[in-house]
Amino acid sequence: MAKEETQDRRQLLTFRVDRHATKPEIKSAVETIFQVKVDEVRTANFLGKMARRGRHEGRKPSWKKAYVTLKPGEKPVDYGEAI
Repeated sequence: MAKEETQDRRQLLTFRVDRHATKPEIKSAVETIFQVKVDEVRTANFLGKMARRGRHEGRKPSWKKAYVTLKPGEKPVDYGEAI
């Protein structure tokens, strides 16, 4: 997860999520885990890159990235700092 601020001073979180996860599922999961209110969810699908191991060719798995924007004034609970 990476955290940054958007131009309008809201928090933007990024996650690598399951390829079949929908936007409503991602929104409810983030709201439950981090106890915040989510404003919007944007997603991007990434195609896995080609990979070679010796003479064998294959493809790395495809994956999905979610950009979650929190409502103004919301701060996510950081469990890494609490431990």
